[in-house]
Amino acid sequence: MYEVIFSKRFEKDLRRLLKKNPRLKNKVRETVEVLIKDPKHKSLRLHKLSGINNWSVTVTMRIRIILSLRGRHVFCTKIGSHDEVY
Repeated sequence: MYEVIFSKRFEKDLRRLLKKNPRLKNKVRETVEVLIKDPKHKSLRLHKLSGINNWSVTVTMRIRIILSLRGRHVFCTKIGSHDEVY
């Protein structure tokens, strides 16, 4: 099991995202549950970004979570559309 930690920016982005589209709540929850079990699970489409320890996972085909991995900790730093987070 991994510990998932949300940054203040992630929490703000998530509130904004769910205000615009409340139906995403369950999909975000499912994605975080998979992150807790296995951040490298195939369904997340985890891929490395440029920079030090920056990764991206897919919530939906449009929504991404940007994160960093440190040991058994997953730090979620941003959530939003592809254009918003990259």
